Amino acid sequence: MILTNIDTVPNMRIVEHYGLVSGSTVRAKHIGRDIMAGLKNIVGGELKGYTELLNDSRKDAINRMVAQAKALGANAIINVRFATSAVAPGAAELYVYGTAVRVESE
Repeated sequence: MILTNIDTVPNMRIVEHYGLVSGSTVRAKHIGRDIMAGLKNIVGGELKGYTELLNDSRKDAINRMVAQAKALGANAIINVRFATSAVAPGAAELYVYGTAVRVESE
């Protein structure tokens, strides 16, 4: 599956348009990560627990979007975008969306 944040795939033409596809995941903070984040706020540095949480969330959301596109017969998703929103105290949604298409070489 080709994923791109632009509206075309270079050297390919869109031959079929399937419409909007999306994937999301909602994750809550982990008390252990919060304690480590609090310590890092004192001494500085990367919050690796949160970095891992966000990376896992992005992968899950992308996989769900790709599965939806494959079910439609698409081989590419163009105009891919990410969004986040708070859904409850300590929990956030990571949402990814794009346009499912079938492309062929020019």
